[in-house]
Amino acid sequence: MRPKPRSILEMNPASKINQIRRRLLRWYDKNRRALPWRDTQDPYAIWVIETMLQQTQVKTALPYYLRFLTAFPTISSLDRAPLNRVLALWSGLGYYRRAQNLKKAARKIMREHKGKLPQDYHALLTLPGVGPYTAGAVMSIAFNQPFPALDGNTRRVLARSFNTNREKDLQEIDKRLVSPSRPGDFNQALMELGATICHFRDPTCPACPLASTCIAKSSGIFPSQIGPARGRKVKNIEWPLALIQNNGKILLHRRDQNGLLEGLWEIPGGERKARETVKATLARHLKGLGQRARPVFEIGEIRHSITYRRIRASLFFFPGYRISHLPNPDWRWVAISSLRRYPLSSLSLKAIKLYRPRALKRRDRYNLIVNSS
Repeated sequence: MRPKPRSILEMNPASKINQIRRRLLRWYDKNRRALPWRDTQDPYAIWVIETMLQQTQVKTALPYYLRFLTAFPTISSLDRAPLNRVLALWSGLGYYRRAQNLKKAARKIMREHKGKLPQDYHALLTLPGVGPYTAGAVMSIAFNQPFPALDGNTRRVLARSFNTNREKDLQEIDKRLVSPSRPGDFNQALMELGATICHFRDPTCPACPLASTCIAKSSGIFPSQIGPARGRKVKNIEWPLALIQNNGKILLHRRDQNGLLEGLWEIPGGERKARETVKATLARHLKGLGQRARPVFEIGEIRHSITYRRIRASLFFFPGYRISHLPNPDWRWVAISSLRRYPLSSLSLKAIKLYRPRALKRRDRYNLIVNSS
């Protein structure tokens, strides 16, 4: 009979595990970035930032984290806040369902856990939006419990160090590796190493504290499959937008409560259908406003991504567009100075940033598109 194959950790003795822990924590103590959530043990603050860091880089999440906790310093204040205000503070961060889930979870915590984040892994998993990674991060960082927190950066470090990309192996390794005395620091050290040293492309191996025990480093082979998980096939989309101004205000439209970017406010426009002209697309999305869509100037073009969608959005300016009345409450005139009160899609934020009213006085700087398809 063939011998039963050993697990990935049976092939790595306890001495190697301890060596990795020591070297990684020593490196982290000397090299970790100064980030505000690393100076707190507040479980709520840690939960908020770990939710923000799902699908988002640290440098992007940092200003949102500070503003969010200033506006909602406690779970109770988040629970009492109107959803629109929560979403408005989230505008530009993307993946808005995370903010909606934070709001729902705050209500559940107030009702079922006396306003405190539960110190139980399985109880955390019952909260909306909390999966194994977030629960493990909160348990280890906030409550100093030895739970692993396997994110994309951690997966990459472990996959290269132990020469495996099997999810079962990575979970087993991470669970075994996590330091029993400093679990929160250890989990953050693995994430930090993946974010700053063990990059997806061109890892900086000479600076890595685990280089001497890393199988990928010793073999010189960094399998291409060790990296971000493959998702749906990328879809390229054309998404024309209509910037309509009247008396110093711009027109916004609120998306449906179901589907993509649910409930967010945006510059009107949308996906161009097959064999549909740009003007026909804009007319379809402006239907019911009482005047046929006739864009005059193309201000510029925006590139944007939403999940698997790669969007190319041309922004068209409609000077003097006259609307006698708005058809329903999902349409609204908003002063630019008041936009921060509205939960805007990231695409619309980019469009507004591109818009420069004073630049439109120089008509020759923009393309006339009356005859555009």
